[in-house]
Amino acid sequence: MFALGKVVGTRGVSLIELIFYRQALALPLIVTWVAMTDGLASVRTNRLGAHVSRTVLGLTGMVLNFGSYLLLPLTEATAIGFTMPIFATLLSALLLREATGPHRWAAILLGFVGIIIMVRPDGMHFPPLGLAVALSAAVITACIGLLLRDLGRTERTGAIVFWFTILSIPPLGILMLFVGKAHDPVTWAMLMGVGITGGVAQLCMTGALRHAPVSVVLPMDYSTIIWSTMLGLLIWGEWPMYTTWIGAALIILSGLYIAWREHIRSRRPASA
Repeated sequence: MFALGKVVGTRGVSLIELIFYRQALALPLIVTWVAMTDGLASVRTNRLGAHVSRTVLGLTGMVLNFGSYLLLPLTEATAIGFTMPIFATLLSALLLREATGPHRWAAILLGFVGIIIMVRPDGMHFPPLGLAVALSAAVITACIGLLLRDLGRTERTGAIVFWFTILSIPPLGILMLFVGKAHDPVTWAMLMGVGITGGVAQLCMTGALRHAPVSVVLPMDYSTIIWSTMLGLLIWGEWPMYTTWIGAALIILSGLYIAWREHIRSRRPASA
């Protein structure tokens, strides 16, 4: 999805257009999935305000995420996105006052060391705006994660995905009146690919989290670095610097350790 978004960005597609088609073209897939699983009645909600908040944060995160992939090489944007669990743990400790022991604080520190090594502040290896956008995207995504934890207590996962998609289309549609334009057939095909791959990925991640704990799902998500590197090499001839590999390895190690500690903590009350 992000590779296609990066390509269409060079073919005259604006960021608003890209996000609008990502949401609008994914909607039929999401509605079909909800109908085949929990049923359309499951999208009824008494927490519309919370869904609106999730949509505002979700659209902000989507703008920043797509923006980071437009501004940075594919692998580097992906690796910085992996800092989300680090920021989620940090925000949980600061905002929710969740207990964060020395193990997870050490993991957070390790992750930030990985960021410093990867971006190499000693030189202008990557555009500062791209780095700022990518880190902001990780922070916003972490905030979304905290909100989803709250929504998940009362809402089904299908309803959460449905309301985010359906509520995001009207404001994007209004903006499309000002920025929407015609494109050539190849670009339209790529935009369809963005919507389809985005919808399928969202459903796959939601399904994964329904059938397995985060500690199992997260390591699979980190394989994105492999596909990003392969696509970056295939499409743009990009090969990450050695500092990217070292920094990404530390960030991934930090995220995996945080997930493992969460898994250990979740098992203790069950054992008791």
